[in-house]
Amino acid sequence: MNPARIILRMAGWSVHCSVPDYPKCIICVAPHTSNWDFIVGKLAYASLGRKAGFLMKQSWFFWPLGCLWRAIGGVPVPRGKQRGGSLIALLTERFRQSRRLTLAITPEGTRSRTSAWHTGFLRIAREAQVPVVLGVLDFENRKVLLERTFTPGESIEADLRAIKDYYRPFKGLYPEKFTAE
Repeated sequence: MNPARIILRMAGWSVHCSVPDYPKCIICVAPHTSNWDFIVGKLAYASLGRKAGFLMKQSWFFWPLGCLWRAIGGVPVPRGKQRGGSLIALLTERFRQSRRLTLAITPEGTRSRTSAWHTGFLRIAREAQVPVVLGVLDFENRKVLLERTFTPGESIEADLRAIKDYYRPFKGLYPEKFTAE
């Protein structure tokens, strides 16, 4: 048994995964209401013997933490005026050039309550032709679910609506900070 699985089991969590170990995919992770989401999500994926990178604000990549974040799969995201080009184009190209790449992305983009989910993960998946795995952090039942694969269609709006509908019944650590409206 691997250490991540032991830690999760001791904390009362279970991981339910029925999706294949895709060589390339995006994991859409929600609800995202706490910094604990990162720890639970990272442990859950490691408990399956899989590795995933993640996006994180560039401001967190200061020394020495930057070395740690990169070592465990962190990809710095420039904010505001610091942006130098399209993050979507950069990540799409990274998928095209990689033999194996999994990125976990929280479409809410914040731990605060927001109905304005970012659609970049859908655009990247469509352009790079990679599947989107819908990853659930269900704090109410202490379960991590990786049971559904989503293939983006032609309408970003329709895709986002379908994804939000899927996540609607789940509760984050702070349920008041999550909405799928």
